[in-house]
Amino acid sequence: MHFRQLDLNLLVALDALLAERNITRAGKRVFLTQSAMSGALARLREYFGDELLVQVGRQMVPTPLGESLGPAVRAILMQVQQTLLTRPTFDAATSTRHFTIMMSDFVATVLMPDVLRHLTGVAPRMQFEIVSNDMEVPPDAIERGEVDMLIMPDRFLAEGHPTEPLFEDDYVCIVAADHPEVGDRITTEQYLSLGHVIAQFNRGRSPAVDEWVVGQLGLTRRIEVIAMTFSAIPHYVAGTRRIATVQRRLAQQVAKFMPLKIVPAPIELPRLAEAMQWHTQFANDPGLAWLRAEMRAVAARIT
Repeated sequence: MHFRQLDLNLLVALDALLAERNITRAGKRVFLTQSAMSGALARLREYFGDELLVQVGRQMVPTPLGESLGPAVRAILMQVQQTLLTRPTFDAATSTRHFTIMMSDFVATVLMPDVLRHLTGVAPRMQFEIVSNDMEVPPDAIERGEVDMLIMPDRFLAEGHPTEPLFEDDYVCIVAADHPEVGDRITTEQYLSLGHVIAQFNRGRSPAVDEWVVGQLGLTRRIEVIAMTFSAIPHYVAGTRRIATVQRRLAQQVAKFMPLKIVPAPIELPRLAEAMQWHTQFANDPGLAWLRAEMRAVAARIT
């Protein structure tokens, strides 16, 4: 389709180019070959009378015009997407909708298996894509409309988009079941003297809550292992003298099949409040509203 001599398909290519800043990756994003994407960029440059993206070293950098077009093009495409998704009614039993949900491995481990088992029965034709929130800055994925929903601790969510509570949890410590120094409880002195396992994510992310609290209190822990994910932490604690501070739901789940013991944390930690967020553009999306309700119901049952 053309609008004022512009092939509107080129807006999809431009959005991908501005997001990826690489012709090959942008082509893969919209299922075009490298040569086809190069051709699309050439046509865009001709239409706008501007380079739009220029090569600087190993990456492409938007020109001032290219930079200014990005938010407007993204908004146009999101409006088109929302228009196409709008239906007078939503029937989960027959819908073939594809939902992309970004979350931590913690939520993916302790909640999503129950959610997906439930949805198999009520929405057998839907597809669910679970993506890690460690790949990029999560609020940016919501802002760009790249995911349908983001599930994160509420303090990390983006401003300006709708949010809804999902579930709460608290923190406990886990140690080996036969740990020679730890009984049913642990003192602050023991906690600080033992080797700790923590999770560390991509640069720019806020520290885990226990790390932040210990820093606020001016305490120093001995970090022995830095894991890539929350779900890996228990594996690095079992069979050792190490300790870790994890979410209670994760601790209870892994303690069922791993030789681990759960003990109260010796320092006061704030509760974890996980919430759902979606782009304001999709505030009236009946399918997304249905999915949120289903997830809330499952989360309430396993609390």
